[in-house]
Amino acid sequence: MKIRKIVQNFNIKIFIYFLIIITAIYTLAFTWIFNLKDDGYILADWLINYQDGGFKRRGLSGSFFFILQDLTGIRLNYIVYFFQFLIISGFFVVYTRLIKYKLTDFLYLSLLLSAIGFVGLLNTVTYVGKKEFIVFLLFASFTYLLDNDKLSRAKEYVFCILLFVSTLLHEVTLFYVPYFAIALYLKTGKLEYTRYVKYFISVGIPTLLIMLFGKNVNEGMSLEILSKRGVHPTYGIFYWNIDERQYIKEHINEYKLYFISLAISIFHIEYYLKYLNGRKFLSILLIGAFLFSFPLFYLAIDWGRWMYIHMMLMIVLFTLMLRLGGSIYAYEPIVKNKKFYITLGIIVLSLLYRVEMSGYGFTFEGILYRAFVAPLELLNKI
Repeated sequence: MKIRKIVQNFNIKIFIYFLIIITAIYTLAFTWIFNLKDDGYILADWLINYQDGGFKRRGLSGSFFFILQDLTGIRLNYIVYFFQFLIISGFFVVYTRLIKYKLTDFLYLSLLLSAIGFVGLLNTVTYVGKKEFIVFLLFASFTYLLDNDKLSRAKEYVFCILLFVSTLLHEVTLFYVPYFAIALYLKTGKLEYTRYVKYFISVGIPTLLIMLFGKNVNEGMSLEILSKRGVHPTYGIFYWNIDERQYIKEHINEYKLYFISLAISIFHIEYYLKYLNGRKFLSILLIGAFLFSFPLFYLAIDWGRWMYIHMMLMIVLFTLMLRLGGSIYAYEPIVKNKKFYITLGIIVLSLLYRVEMSGYGFTFEGILYRAFVAPLELLNKI
């Protein structure tokens, strides 16, 4: 009886707020730690610049931060973290506002607890601090304006400009732009191809410029330039010299494990869509969005990261289909039926496994392992 009472009185919305806070603090804290260590991926990726060899992919951010350092004299580590803090915390704040008055249920909560959802950040520390948070913030803000009927044509063009700039900051923006079109369709209920074209043109033009005129990330002077500016990465993006397709072939047995995680995630999303209206067409759109990102899986080794970005964007996207509640604590009470037990099973499985950014695509080292088993293993080694 006590367990039944706990289940019935479990406030899903409060738990989601708690999860948002924990995930945000964790993400910001580890981003700070990586920045102080001059991390070659988390920090250095933001410091790719045009000063070394000219125009290149991702180089806009580094050149911008160099200008700020010249103007202020502040260490690059601090300047970069200031903007990372604004972007990351901005995403979590906008997402909170998105769900603030929405009725969340146990099945929606399961998406956040997916091994490649919010829990993915807690499972895999290398997900923190990366530039996809720019896309998360843009998409969450776009969705929020849509949901509140505040996306004017002028604001829509502002987002097109931001998508253009975001692509210059990281080309990953190109591969996830279909979500903006899908969100617009979910809101309006009709296909508006001329509006969608703007989004694709906004990311397509900078991508084409990068392909035609872009230099290498490191043209030979990047490490020297950073050293003079007080940053000394000893590994990472500026040292990257790997044939990624060959790397995947050589580690194919590890990469095959991603198909287990992908299969679980597909089942999870399809089960969620089962309870939505118009799920068949939405399923087709989401499959299209995944296929649009397929070149990433062919060209780059971070398969877990690409899957994680998809899940995070879908978590935001599905807020458009949540019903309005009467307060910020509104939620749908849990009913112990077949749906509850299947959802509970999905959650338990999600907490059991982990999806690494690259390499192993499925291991039983999820959040439960990291919370209860790993500390005991560490104590035994002392």
